[in-house]
Amino acid sequence: MTIRVLIADDQDMVRIGFRMILEAQEDIEVIADVADGVSAVRKARELRPDVCLLDIRMPGLDGLEVTRQLAGPEVTDPMKVVVVTTFDLDEYVHTALRNGASGFLLKDAGPALLIEAVRAADRGDALVSPQVTVRLLKHFNGGPVRRDVAPPNEPLTARELDVAKAAARGLTNTEIGGELFMSLSTVKTHLAAVQGKINARNRVEIAAWAWQSGIMDQ
Repeated sequence: MTIRVLIADDQDMVRIGFRMILEAQEDIEVIADVADGVSAVRKARELRPDVCLLDIRMPGLDGLEVTRQLAGPEVTDPMKVVVVTTFDLDEYVHTALRNGASGFLLKDAGPALLIEAVRAADRGDALVSPQVTVRLLKHFNGGPVRRDVAPPNEPLTARELDVAKAAARGLTNTEIGGELFMSLSTVKTHLAAVQGKINARNRVEIAAWAWQSGIMDQ
């Protein structure tokens, strides 16, 4: 199945670059790119893409408002939205996720994470730039361990704990593999096992569990 993507960004070169990156993938097709928020809402409602990639600062409507109109809590048939921006501000992250975004990426995150974010959104997962994830979750570090954090269905292996802690520190799969001397497929296998054992939907929830459960101090 091909993932149909709409790109909204007021910079021509960004739209061209994203299109080139995504259309190089056999499973992704860019069906539209627009330069402002009003056009983004109109085109998205007309074409019903599988994933919308939205910049934040755009003419007409900003990406946060576009996200709310396409994926917000009041939308009866919400779309999958990934916000991609230059501006690394906590307020933007919180608002985007509260407005229904399935992901939040910085434009310097790199092609691999852009592609991964589109695929994650399409399958119903959330992906947030690793550096943003760490900042959002680190307030759990150093505080009391939350007693209401559910224990794993079964104990994590030593390697699964290593991978979970690395993910909680914001490392990408490639970086985890390099640090722990694992292949990329092995990293993915361990992450999937961790998700199953702690009932997490994605790596963001793995990271939250790691900080909240106290394993980062072990």
